[in-house]
Amino acid sequence: MKKYLLLPLLFLASWVNGQNLNGAWKLISQNGKSVTDQEFIKIYQDDYFAFGVKNASDNAFIGAGGGPYSIQEGKLLETLDFFTLNPLQVGTTTPFRIEWNGNKITLSGDTANGMLVETWERISDAKDDLTGNWVITGRKRDEEISRSTPGARRTIKILSGGRFQWVAFNSETKEFSGTGGGTYTAVNGKYTENITFFSRDNSRVGASLSFDFKVIDGEWHHSGLSSTGAPIYEIWTPYAIGYKPAK
Repeated sequence: MKKYLLLPLLFLASWVNGQNLNGAWKLISQNGKSVTDQEFIKIYQDDYFAFGVKNASDNAFIGAGGGPYSIQEGKLLETLDFFTLNPLQVGTTTPFRIEWNGNKITLSGDTANGMLVETWERISDAKDDLTGNWVITGRKRDEEISRSTPGARRTIKILSGGRFQWVAFNSETKEFSGTGGGTYTAVNGKYTENITFFSRDNSRVGASLSFDFKVIDGEWHHSGLSSTGAPIYEIWTPYAIGYKPAK
């Protein structure tokens, strides 16, 4: 009898796992039209999302957005912490109906620009030692570590499904400072970024940067040389722990 009782529980566990958004996604259609002239990549991880959009032909940056999300009563609720296409929408929450179909999801909702229907295809939900949503909280200079407490102005980096995106923004003033992203690997203490979009200089697309990394007491210690050759040592804390919103 116990065997039969386990069957529905196993089915439920499988169904819940199938509804997990964590990972990297690619937009394949919008309002019934295939998306081919732009590359639109979105990452969900640790109750946060971020996306970046570029022209497929010349890598010109188009826009970015992101913020916290939740799934409630079958709807996906996305709140914008940053949104380059319309900063006035920062702070707003949009509910989307979400439909699952294998490795694809279709989101439909009434946005500030009218009804929006998008289909996304999962790229990957692979995990590694650095999978997570991080916020920078420290830097080392001349062997001294300085710490800061991120508030409205912060820099995050979200990694999941082999994709990364960093973003610098101020959710209070709605100011956006920059973003970039692409693919990455994190293996045996070596972290390598392959840039596929960059808001400040699209000539950087195609560049690869390698760094050393360690996870110490749950924090990501990131060291190496910047794109300009300057030494860097950064400490990234899980976003849910490091970010302190204003009360």
